[in-house]
Amino acid sequence: MSYDFRVSALGEAKVPSPIGYSSTAGDSLANYVSDRERIIFDVTTDPEAGSRCYEEDELLEMAGPREKIYFAPNHVHAGVVTCGGLCPGLNDVIRAVVRCLWHQYGVTRISGIRFGYKGLIAQYNMEPVKLDPRVVDDIHKIGGTILGSSRGGGERTEEIVDTIQRLNLNVLFTIGGDGTQRGALRIAEEIERRGLKIAVIGIPKTIDNDFRFIQKSFGFETAVAKATEAVFSAHVEAHSAINGIGLVKLMGRESGFIAAHTALACHEANFVLIPEVPFDLEGANGLLEHLKRRLERRQHAVVIVAEGAGQNLLNGGSGTDASGNRRLEDIGQYLRDRINAYFESIGMHVNLKYIDPSYTVRSAVADPTDSVYCARLGNNAVHAAMAGKTKILISLINNHFVHLPIPIAVTSRNYVDPESSLWRDVIESTRQPVEIRNATEAG
Repeated sequence: MSYDFRVSALGEAKVPSPIGYSSTAGDSLANYVSDRERIIFDVTTDPEAGSRCYEEDELLEMAGPREKIYFAPNHVHAGVVTCGGLCPGLNDVIRAVVRCLWHQYGVTRISGIRFGYKGLIAQYNMEPVKLDPRVVDDIHKIGGTILGSSRGGGERTEEIVDTIQRLNLNVLFTIGGDGTQRGALRIAEEIERRGLKIAVIGIPKTIDNDFRFIQKSFGFETAVAKATEAVFSAHVEAHSAINGIGLVKLMGRESGFIAAHTALACHEANFVLIPEVPFDLEGANGLLEHLKRRLERRQHAVVIVAEGAGQNLLNGGSGTDASGNRRLEDIGQYLRDRINAYFESIGMHVNLKYIDPSYTVRSAVADPTDSVYCARLGNNAVHAAMAGKTKILISLINNHFVHLPIPIAVTSRNYVDPESSLWRDVIESTRQPVEIRNATEAG
C-alpha cells in the first residue's frame, strides 16, 4: 500500500537561517537538512518481488534545520499549547521548543497557551503566559505541564483562529494526541481558508503509543517503567499471601502496548489482557479456570489488564468524552469483583490486591530516554515551523525524524497485532494460553 506523504508549506523559504550549520557533507560540521532528503516508510520486502522505484509522494521528508527558512525570526510570535491528558515529557517538549526558538533562531516572542484549546477560546478569558529560557530551564524536572491542559475545545475552530489572529501568532505548536491533532488540522485549514500565513506544527503525544505512522510516542517508555514498578508491587503482595492475586489495571483504551511492554519488562505477569485479544471469564478455557489452575500449581498469580480490555463483558460505556474517546466501563474493578466472587463460590480462599497506578504514571517526570526524545521532537518541530512547513507532525519512523502530514496521522490508530512478534513474546513470557476463550465462542 502506498501513502501520500507530501508536506504542505506556507511558501518558498528565502530567508538565510541564522543557525550557521554547514551545507557541505564531509567537512566534519553539523549539517542542514535538504527538502530533497527522504526515507522509505515500508522497509519490509519479498526477495522475489524484485526492485522498485518510489514516487516522491511515497517517501517521507526528513526533519531538521533548513539552510533557508520562511519566517524572519525577529517578526515571529510563536504559541505553544498542550492538550488532553497528562503524559511524562510534556514539560520537556515545551522546554525544547522555547529554547530552540530563542537560542537557535532568536525568536523572543513566545506565548504559552493555558489549559489546552480552551485557552484560545475567548469565553474562557485566559491570557497566554510569556515563555523564555528563564521560565522553562528547570521545568523538565517536574511532571505535568506548566501550561495546564484540558480536553475538548478543538472543534470550535473559527473562535480559535479568531484568537490566533488577535494574538498575531505566526506559529502554533500543538502538543497532544489524535483528538488534539484533528483539531490542529481543522485550525490549519481555517487559517488557510482565511489566506493567513501561520504554521501549525503538531508534536504527537499519546501515552498509549497508539499513533499510526509513529514509531514511538514520547512518555511511553516512562509509562512502562512506572507501570513495571506497580506490577513488581503486585507480585510481592501476591507472593506474600495465601493464594495471592495481584491485579493491575494499566492504561490502554484501545491499544495494549503499555500492558504488553510492561509484562515483558517485569517478567512477573502470568496473564495479560488487552483490548485487541478477546477473552472469556467463564468456562473450561476461561480466565477464571486458568487462574484457579495457576493458584493450585504456584499459589500466587499476577494479572495485568489494559483499561480497554474486556469491554464486551460489561454493559459497555456510552457516548464519548471531551476528547472524542469512547467512554469505557471499569474493567479493573469488574475483574476484581468477579474473581473474588468466583473463588468464594467454589470455596477457595484467595487474597486479591488491586492496583491502578494510572494517575501516578501520567504525572511522572520523564525518564532520561524519554527526555532525550522530547528534546529532539521539540527541536525538529521548531526547525519545521521556521522553514514554513504546516499541517504536519514530527514523527520518528525507522529511527529517523520526519515530517508527517497530519491528515495521514489521524486516519487510524495503531494496535497490537495478535499475530505479531510482540504479542507472541508476551505469551512466551507469561506462559498464558494462546487463547483464553472457549472453543464454541472462539469459533
